[in-house]
Amino acid sequence: MKRGKRILVIDDEASIRNLLSIFLEDMGCSVLTADSVSSGIDSLRSELPDLVMCDLKLPDGDGLEILAFARKRSSSLPFIIITAHTTPKNALESMQAGATEYISKPFIFDELRIILKELLSARRSASELGDTMLVTRSPAMAEVAELIPRLAATPTTVLISGESGVGKEIVARTIHEKSTRADGPFLSVNCGALPEGLLESELFGHVRGAFTGAVRDHKGLFAEAEAGTLLLDEIAELSLPMQVKLLRVLQDRKIRPVGSHLEIPVDTRILAATNRDLGEEVRQGRFREDLYYRLNVVSLQIPPLRRRPEDLPILARYFVSHYCKAFDIPEKTLSEDAIRILRAYSWPGNVRELQNIIERTVALTPGSLISSGSLPAQLRGAQGSSEEFTAQLPEEGLDLEEYLNDERANMMRQALERCGGNQKKAAKMLRMTYRAFRYHSEKLDLAHTVETTSREKS
Repeated sequence: MKRGKRILVIDDEASIRNLLSIFLEDMGCSVLTADSVSSGIDSLRSELPDLVMCDLKLPDGDGLEILAFARKRSSSLPFIIITAHTTPKNALESMQAGATEYISKPFIFDELRIILKELLSARRSASELGDTMLVTRSPAMAEVAELIPRLAATPTTVLISGESGVGKEIVARTIHEKSTRADGPFLSVNCGALPEGLLESELFGHVRGAFTGAVRDHKGLFAEAEAGTLLLDEIAELSLPMQVKLLRVLQDRKIRPVGSHLEIPVDTRILAATNRDLGEEVRQGRFREDLYYRLNVVSLQIPPLRRRPEDLPILARYFVSHYCKAFDIPEKTLSEDAIRILRAYSWPGNVRELQNIIERTVALTPGSLISSGSLPAQLRGAQGSSEEFTAQLPEEGLDLEEYLNDERANMMRQALERCGGNQKKAAKMLRMTYRAFRYHSEKLDLAHTVETTSREKS
């Protein structure tokens, strides 16, 4: 684990704060502490940490209040509820509210260390996955990859479209991290997850006394993302009245907190994301045309995974490597048969579904080789047996030479495996000359792959 990960510990007992601080600092983390709901929320307002550990019962309220605030700041921030009052009801409520983990006191520190390493490793994965997604063989994704560095160098508003699970937030975060605003905050809000009145307060802030429960001033996400980037996810979910208010902010670059008569200038870059066709939403009268053109200065269409078959092995191997590191286990390898089955599946859940399946497979597969039998049954039965698989031409086409080279390597590996690594027998099986087989085998480093597979089978 890299030194410098920031952990916020919120607990009213000084002994617990001190104990966790010593433990976390020994792990190489820097520790922030708070002792109440109000001080915990203040800490989250001023700085977004890499992980939060929060007591369930605090003197001035409930740790779930801090969790709710944290989820508005970031949907992906790891948040651990810690409590000495362990009950099934408390655990259920915590997980339903969005907690990442629920841990009982007293702590078992060996288990806690494993949980923290996994969560902090997953926190890095969005940035790493963004870079991985830019290493592409797909023509459709290559256009996106080419645009991202150019968009990062400008303050342009970008509309990111694509099906659920394609990685729209990852692309948005990559644009932010490659921009001059990278040192500023990257915040995200799901426009469909909050009621309209609460969403207005979350975006633009409110002043004390603006409504029942407004006991203190609240800055809002536009102000909190100052000098950084704000992603408006699921932008199509905004009501028409909220669309008018957002349009005014984008035009004037000023916000008016709820209950205030003052306008506050903001310097926040706006990115928007949607899984709907906003042009069609405009035609149906559900989305304002003027706001659409404000948001759609540049459009990025992220292709679904089924239209990127060339990229599937890259992403699958990345996730295998990532989860091996996260679980602190030896590196595993995907067999070519497993890759073929992954390619045969339609991936309705896109990259997110692939990530979840690989995580599960890595966790459950013994040994170092992930074979076709290691994959979930629904994938193996997606299009019959892997031998019956017929490749489908993506709508945008593909690099045929690259694809055929991949298939050649796949067949040669299988032949070598069946022939126990004997290249002459494998060449005969594929109707190739021994000289041609040996040339391609050395070029593709197939001997190393077969040796690894043979050791695993033995």
